[in-house]
Amino acid sequence: MQMTLFYIHDPMCSWCWGYRPTWQKLKAALPGNIQVKNLLGGLAADNDQPMPAEMQQTIAGHWQNIQSMLGTEFNFDFWNQCSPRRDTYKASRAVVTAAEQGLEEEMITAIQRAYYLRAMNPSEADTLVQLATELGMDAADFRLDLVAADTDTKFRQQIHQARRLGIRSFPSLVLTTADGNKPVTLDYKDYRISLAEISEHIS
Repeated sequence: MQMTLFYIHDPMCSWCWGYRPTWQKLKAALPGNIQVKNLLGGLAADNDQPMPAEMQQTIAGHWQNIQSMLGTEFNFDFWNQCSPRRDTYKASRAVVTAAEQGLEEEMITAIQRAYYLRAMNPSEADTLVQLATELGMDAADFRLDLVAADTDTKFRQQIHQARRLGIRSFPSLVLTTADGNKPVTLDYKDYRISLAEISEHIS
């Protein structure tokens, strides 16, 4: 029987970036009858206002904590070279747009690397267009699709599905089987914790 493991995330969620290596290992170890599906959770709504200095310090502190706990690489030049905004919805719509061209995973990775390693701001449409062109997409078409009503609708459908699964924090895992939805414990360092729990659910 086909089962689905939902990965609820945000492309600008720093803990999702920290979890990435473990998530890749978990996906590679999953049984063949489990389909993986990404769901965008919607971390921070559209916002054109500069991020307050106190919030910048808080988020930079999260980066430092993740780096200390997990060894995750971060480029802290972002906070000096960019104009941060508390807005992850544009980046999420970029993922939806790229998914229409079969480049969902590639765009997620590109946004994460731009934000955390390249000191680029994925809250800016121009940054997202640049990443799209680096992935081989047409810049003009991508810019139009990024603000299209259909793109926003598909994005918000994912948010609503994540909410129906009871998820409001990222990253999260939910396994859907014939018996219903089952939250899966997520360990940032050891993929085997989640894998063992999944195996119990499907045995």
